[in-house]
Amino acid sequence: MKKETLLEIILGTIGGLVFAIGMCMCLISEWNLFASGVVVTIFGFIILLCIIPVYRKNHPKKEHTPINFGIVFTWFIGIVGALVMGFGMSKVMVENPAKTDLLIGIITDIIGLLICVLNYPIYSYLKSNKD
Repeated sequence: MKKETLLEIILGTIGGLVFAIGMCMCLISEWNLFASGVVVTIFGFIILLCIIPVYRKNHPKKEHTPINFGIVFTWFIGIVGALVMGFGMSKVMVENPAKTDLLIGIITDIIGLLICVLNYPIYSYLKSNKD
């Protein structure tokens, strides 16, 4: 592993954690830390932006190629799966969920997780049919 790759991993991990902590500070109203949460979130975002020059220095610019619609479709499926799973989590994680909310949330979570898990086999199938 190159030193620059390790630097990208470290910056991504630290920046992601600081960003996530800042978002928690903003969104959890019981903490009463909205203003400082915004500052911490911006600081985490700045750390994440520091990855860009490191990445651009070590990875040469590639030539433009035609759009690979298999990758676009895979991204779309991944986003839909994450949104479905997030909806299920929001149904389960309310303060006092009803039994129907729990059931709907768990079923929706499982469906969203299956969509995300099946994303790679779908991409592999699309890629194999293209060749």
